[in-house]
Amino acid sequence: MPTVLVEREINNREKKMTDISKIRNIGIIAHIDAGKTTTTERLLFYSGKIHRIGNVDEGNTTMDWMEQEQERGITITSASTTFLWDNCHINVIDTPGHVDFTAEVERSLRILDGVVVVFCGVGGVQPQSETVWHQADKYKIPRITFINKLDRTGANFFNVVEQMAKRLHANPVLLQIPIGNEDKFNGIIDLVKGRAFQYTDLLGTKYEEIEIPEDLKPLVKKYRDRLFEVTSEVDENILNKYVSGTGKITQEEISAALRKLTLSCKIVPVLAGSSLKNKGIQFLLDAIVNYLPSPIEVQSVTGKEPQTNKIISRKTDENEPTTALAFKIQTDPFVGRLTYIRVYSGKIKKGSSIYNSTRDYRERISKIVKMHANDREEVEEISCGDIAGIVGLKRTFTGDTLCLEKDPIILENIKFPEPVIWLAIEPKTKADEEKLSKAIAKLSEEDPTFKLKIDEQTSQTIISGMGELHLEVLVDRMKREFGVVANVGKPQVAYKETIRKNIESIGKFIRQTGGHGQYGHVVLMVEPNKKGIGFEFINDIREGRIPREYFSAIEEGIISALESGTLGGFPVVDIKVTLVDGSYHEVDSSDIAFKMAASIATKDALAKASPALLEPIMRLEVITPEEYLGDVLADMNSRRGRIENMTVSKKIHTVDGFVPLAAMFGYSSSLRSLSQGRATYTMEPAYYEQVSEKLAKEILGVVY
Repeated sequence: MPTVLVEREINNREKKMTDISKIRNIGIIAHIDAGKTTTTERLLFYSGKIHRIGNVDEGNTTMDWMEQEQERGITITSASTTFLWDNCHINVIDTPGHVDFTAEVERSLRILDGVVVVFCGVGGVQPQSETVWHQADKYKIPRITFINKLDRTGANFFNVVEQMAKRLHANPVLLQIPIGNEDKFNGIIDLVKGRAFQYTDLLGTKYEEIEIPEDLKPLVKKYRDRLFEVTSEVDENILNKYVSGTGKITQEEISAALRKLTLSCKIVPVLAGSSLKNKGIQFLLDAIVNYLPSPIEVQSVTGKEPQTNKIISRKTDENEPTTALAFKIQTDPFVGRLTYIRVYSGKIKKGSSIYNSTRDYRERISKIVKMHANDREEVEEISCGDIAGIVGLKRTFTGDTLCLEKDPIILENIKFPEPVIWLAIEPKTKADEEKLSKAIAKLSEEDPTFKLKIDEQTSQTIISGMGELHLEVLVDRMKREFGVVANVGKPQVAYKETIRKNIESIGKFIRQTGGHGQYGHVVLMVEPNKKGIGFEFINDIREGRIPREYFSAIEEGIISALESGTLGGFPVVDIKVTLVDGSYHEVDSSDIAFKMAASIATKDALAKASPALLEPIMRLEVITPEEYLGDVLADMNSRRGRIENMTVSKKIHTVDGFVPLAAMFGYSSSLRSLSQGRATYTMEPAYYEQVSEKLAKEILGVVY
């Protein structure tokens, strides 16, 4: 058989794509260290976008361009690039795998049409794999999976497929079977084509077609039959041929049926490979084009008309009114403030004006750039279905809608998780105070999970985020990029508060000053709510007792009071507040009076409703050699951990459980010490749980 040489002849200069069906907007998502960035690097190499392969360990990959990423060998911020394959224009976003940077995954999935989920052939379906999978479920995004690292010791392709079905409740359909395993992995059987391919060099840059190995023929028949069964659900020709046993089922028929099933999220195609060894990448590129959707194959985007709240939709059509969503803000050292957008309908031209319907503000577009990691190329316009960066938008933030002022629409915003950890930061000089203020403002624009508040009692600047690594990276960026010199406190847990009793509370705000006074009077029923609900406001007042125009002010007053609980000043969550009664004065009543009255009533209720402290609980997975299992379990128990599940494979134990975040500071060093550096762990926020009264007293340092 002739050897197939990898060709990199594609001219990858960006050109205007008039055929929207030839666009693919995809993301690469996975658990940390599954090989996302390495896979993306190979996609770029084989497509001809780059001509030298970078390495994560050497810190020279294209997509991990930040200094912090190169030093740590992890992806911190989602990076965008674009390339051509098989005459398709592919926009790719490489996302972080570490849970501390989950906001990057969330905002990317919001604007993508399809994703490639990368699984480690050894680790399989890991905790963050589940998190990103469920994020993709939320947005109903079609996906294909790439089981990576099949050359590593302990790799098991079929075990990972089984885990996908059990843990993710997915419907995996194999398109490939690996030839060989671990260090003997040297080829792939393409089940769609019914042909085998073997790599002929160590780098995986050359392969040739071979006969299907005898020992794999039973497996090939089993999974080819499975392909025919699945695809016959949407193609009667395949069904008739398969049932009757007459007529050849063609590769084109199978591919077309697989595409329909993938786009409807009924199946998840499974591919095999080893990105580090350059195996399986060309097949993955083909699968992206063949099975993931173009912008015209996804549902029309829907939003609300700003004035009437009427639901309206926009098709992926250049002739529709312009509609775009800002999904990321980045401070670029060369062009300044850069806004990443996804265009859903219409066109956007350089030099034109655009209306921010979220903030009722008109912006001017000075430049449009196509991004390649941290490099950029200017273009004159972008059309529906495309992703690009915009320079010149001053008051547009993550989640804002951009459209035409005469055809306004507001798309659903992007929701981000709440921070679970905080620390105090104090500038050393007055000059550093100004630098710190500027740095925090810039970084808050970029990262919606990075929060700031000033402690009212100590006047300290408090920054909060998703984990120790998250805050460590942000503080490091403040020092490097903004030259901030500051004292940084130790990370602290972001506790919350709730209540355990129902309380009816009265709030009055009455001021008489001789002239126009203030009058607000409300009666609130304050009750505990279901876990995870947050805050719920119900208006159950008899009509006429309080005019409608004051209802929003009352809700604002309640929300303001819930920002600081009575135990430790932590936010109050999982609470239901019902407005049941009140009164007003025709002259003296005002928004501020009712806001103050509602705040007074809420604070009074919180103090009397048996307040309780809540702490964040983390989901923990520890992978350890058998000889250290006892020490690892004992250490987890000492940290108030709760073990949920344990599995073993080749004397490597995986322990799943839940543990309070407060007990996990410094765990990385402790685990290294317990296992001589051989055990690893991953951790992600799970939920908030009530703290025992005894422990709450220790945390708060007061008796309540």
